[in-house]
Amino acid sequence: MRTLRRKQQTVRTASRGSWVRRFAAGVSMALLVPVVTAVGGGMAPASAGFNGAAFDFWVDSGMGPIKSRVLRAHDGNTNRVVYVLDGMRAPENLNGWEIETDIPNALAAANINVVMPVGGMSSFYADWNSPSTFFGIPGNGAPNSGSGAANALSGGPGKSYRYQWETFLTSDLRNALADRLGFNRFRNGVFGLSMGGSAALTLAAYHPDQFSFAGAFSGYLNISAPGMREAIRIAMLDAGGYNVDSMAPPWGPQWLRMDPFVFAPNLVANNTRLWIAAASGLPSNTDGPHMGTVNGMALEALALANTRAFQVRMTTLGARNVVYSFPPFGIHAWNNWNDEALRMIPDLSANIG
Repeated sequence: MRTLRRKQQTVRTASRGSWVRRFAAGVSMALLVPVVTAVGGGMAPASAGFNGAAFDFWVDSGMGPIKSRVLRAHDGNTNRVVYVLDGMRAPENLNGWEIETDIPNALAAANINVVMPVGGMSSFYADWNSPSTFFGIPGNGAPNSGSGAANALSGGPGKSYRYQWETFLTSDLRNALADRLGFNRFRNGVFGLSMGGSAALTLAAYHPDQFSFAGAFSGYLNISAPGMREAIRIAMLDAGGYNVDSMAPPWGPQWLRMDPFVFAPNLVANNTRLWIAAASGLPSNTDGPHMGTVNGMALEALALANTRAFQVRMTTLGARNVVYSFPPFGIHAWNNWNDEALRMIPDLSANIG
């Protein structure tokens, strides 16, 4: 395992001009490369698949019944809880962390109760402005088996109804876990990859009583930067055929509320413990020579540029509540996120419950 570099003091950064060039290059790569992995997909180190020790936990919501998967802590405690968020291609059967990694078992072994919400493709785990439609035409019928863009007018989650994921995670699910399982409502952790990483910071920023720890792996933490909305638009179109304009109007208060760069002062004022990570975009020896690796390199380069911008922002605010991890190798893929989660678990364990 590569050595973790903790940077909690002032960090050395490149000149402003070089960062602008790197950011522009990252955006260009993400727009030009076919987004096969999307913002939050990728190759697995070894698919763990269905975990027989976890159980389905259904909760009613404004979106209808929503399934989560719950894995109990090994020591049986109910005080230490973490929510584990998926990426943009979140499927409807299992959470990607259960499908692609053994991280849920590692968390349970650390005596942490694991809550894995299922679904929410392209949602950013936000309360949307409206159901996802194009030209006012609601999606209907089964999703296409072809490219994501072909699914723009097909049916799917969040198309016949409005996504209300923030409300679900911070009210419906939180209360059901407390009422039915006795789980602690306060000082929980939350972390995720890519889309889920950005969402984890949003949840912690606006619900500090619920979340004392948040982790973002390869997150898009500066979504109001030039080119980012269009990069997200393309990724959401590819990941299920979703319309970013249905999520939040461009550059309005709702969009800015979702931008970690904008709400960074909340995270400092809350003193939320943060774990912020992005890899270099250079493939490791476990990344194969195929187009998925090329896509993953481009997407991770964009995530790294966003994450470095967020780091500078937090430093200017005097933040002392952050651990940064920038591995020298890693792309936008599950092997990278699996390794990062293993590095994070001790810090998560020390800051929840």
